Amino acid sequence: MSEPVFRHPERPVPKFRPFRAMHHFRKLIADKEDTEQVFHIFQCLPRLKLVDEIRAFVYSDFGRQLRLSEPNLPDILDDHDRLRAMPKGSVAHAYVDFMEREGLSAAGLVAEYDRFQGNRRYGDMVEWYVNRLRDTHDLLHVLTGYGRDALGEASVLAFTYGQNPSPGNIFIAYMAALNMTRTIRSDAPVFKAVGEAKRLGKACPRIAEQSMLSLLAEPLAAARKRLNIDEPHYYAMAHQKLRARGIDPYNLLGKPQPA
Repeated sequence: MSEPVFRHPERPVPKFRPFRAMHHFRKLIADKEDTEQVFHIFQCLPRLKLVDEIRAFVYSDFGRQLRLSEPNLPDILDDHDRLRAMPKGSVAHAYVDFMEREGLSAAGLVAEYDRFQGNRRYGDMVEWYVNRLRDTHDLLHVLTGYGRDALGEASVLAFTYGQNPSPGNIFIAYMAALNMTRTIRSDAPVFKAVGEAKRLGKACPRIAEQSMLSLLAEPLAAARKRLNIDEPHYYAMAHQKLRARGIDPYNLLGKPQPA
C-alpha cells in the first residue's frame, strides 16, 4: 500500500493577509462561538516553516506508526463508550466529561472546518498533521485546565503557539487579551495569563505528536506531570479578581463594565 503524497500539488501556497485577519478577528469578537473566523485568521496568518516540521515528523518512525494507528482522531475522540471504558481518573474520562458538559464533539469541529474549506480535501500528509492540530484543541482545554471563557480560549491559543508558533495563534491570543482589558476595568492579570500559557505550551511536548490512545488512557494528573503542564497561576488569579468585582469571566466580551 503506497503512502499518500506529502503535499498535494493543488494545495494553495499560503499568503500573509494581516488586514484581512483583523477583519475576521472583529467578527470573532462579535461572536466568540463563530469558530469559522478562527480558521480564516489562521489562513491569513500562516506559519511558513510548519511544512518543514510536518515533513520531519510524518517521515519519522513514530510519525509513520501514528499515521497507521490513528489515521483519524475524531473516530477515537467521539467514541465516548470506548473512552468511558478507560480507567477512572484518566484523561479520557476528563475529556468526555468536558465535551458532554459543553455540548461539543470532534465531528462538530470537523464540520465547521469543512464548511470553511468548502469540503476541499487533499488527502496528503500535511492535511493529516494539520487535522491533528485542529482535533486536539478541546483536549488542550482538559490537559491545561483552561475553560471556554474568553481568557481560557485565548490562553489555549497562546499555549498552542508555544507548541507551534503560528502567527494566527498568538495574534488571536493577544488581540483577545487587549480587547478584554478595554472591555473591563480590573487589575486581573489578563496579559500575564496569556504569557504564562505561551510558556507552558513551549515547555510541553507537542500534543499533536503524542499517541492519543496512550495519552487518553493515562491518569490525568500523571499526564500533566509527564507533559510538564503546571497549573495556570495567572489564569486562576484573573478569574478570582474578576469575580471579586462582580464580573463574570465567561462574559468578558460583553458591554464595558462601569468604573
